[in-house]
Amino acid sequence: MTSMWRTCGWVLVGSALILALSLGVRHGFGLFLAPMSAEFGWGREVFAFAIALQNLIWGLAQPFTGALADRFGAAKVVLIGGVLYALGLVLMGMADSPWSLSLSAGLLIGIGLSGTSFSVILGVVGRAVPPEKRSMGMGIASAAGSFGQFAMLPGTLGLIGWLGWSAALLALGLLVALIVPLVSMLKDAPAPLSGNEQTLSEALREACGHSGFWLLAVGFFVCGFQVVFIGIHLPAYLVDQHLPASVGTTVLALVGLFNIFGTYTAGWLGGRMSKPRLLTGLYLARAVVIGLFLWLPVTTTTAYVFGMAMGFLWLSTVPLTNGTVATLFGVRNLSMLGGIVFLFHQLGSFLGGWLGGVVYDRTGSYDLIWQVSILLSLLAAALNWPVRERPVARLQVQAGAA
Repeated sequence: MTSMWRTCGWVLVGSALILALSLGVRHGFGLFLAPMSAEFGWGREVFAFAIALQNLIWGLAQPFTGALADRFGAAKVVLIGGVLYALGLVLMGMADSPWSLSLSAGLLIGIGLSGTSFSVILGVVGRAVPPEKRSMGMGIASAAGSFGQFAMLPGTLGLIGWLGWSAALLALGLLVALIVPLVSMLKDAPAPLSGNEQTLSEALREACGHSGFWLLAVGFFVCGFQVVFIGIHLPAYLVDQHLPASVGTTVLALVGLFNIFGTYTAGWLGGRMSKPRLLTGLYLARAVVIGLFLWLPVTTTTAYVFGMAMGFLWLSTVPLTNGTVATLFGVRNLSMLGGIVFLFHQLGSFLGGWLGGVVYDRTGSYDLIWQVSILLSLLAAALNWPVRERPVARLQVQAGAA
């Protein structure tokens, strides 16, 4: 651990701070659903669609921003992403119609997130950290970044109460702009291509022909569906269950807090055990936690316990999934290949966020989406079980030659 911090600590700190800002602000978007919908007379579907579109754009852009980071260095990509993210928050604060909300919160912030979040940042960490410490390094960056999700929620709620939702978004835009100077901490110059290294198209063909790549991707779809549905709709769901609005905020803060421990633990375990088998256990645990939450009476206590349990399982999938991709295919094209897998995560995010609003507006209840979340957990567990954590033949030959 000490040697890892000595050799790449600067990169890990910069990566963690950028993730804390990027994901911390995003984690609080659900707090804006009620005040914006109430002011403009929207149903929950309008706001839910904008955030779902954000996740879809984020996912669609991720393979391209990842490929650019692999080829030209992550710093340039993170810089542009940070600028677009901050601009999107400012324009979201000025939004007064469904289309302007979709343009700002959906399109601009979606592209900004693709350049400032996991696939690009963990690609930097994966290239900076020695292979035997890679899973741990990703877990540390993810865990430290998760602290932003815990710290930003009460701060965002306080800004909304103090300034109102519009000015709060402007303030968050200024905060996200801090990503721009933090880019200097990412020492990630692209490595020159040697004669025996893959081209981008060769890397794509290799990954697309590997069954494990697709099993990881489809499993990651489930993660996206669950976390965005819960992140957007849980505060409103708890209010529907006659709990104070502050309970929903506290639950999301607990998710962020316990996410720190969960991602660190997942990174640590991923260096010692099979990452696909850990993913299977994680998705099974999610099914149990959600099932118990629905079965037990909804009280402040059960809501807090749910937040802690789901927080521990929240983004533990990220270092395990990205670490498995790095093991299978190497780190040269990690940001791009991780971005393709993340695209499936965001397709799930789009459906989880949007369908939550649609089902509620049609039925007056979230029950159907909760039930679908449990079934999807079981599917993801089954998909990750057969993945074998073995490098592709190309890497095995290179290792033998070395």
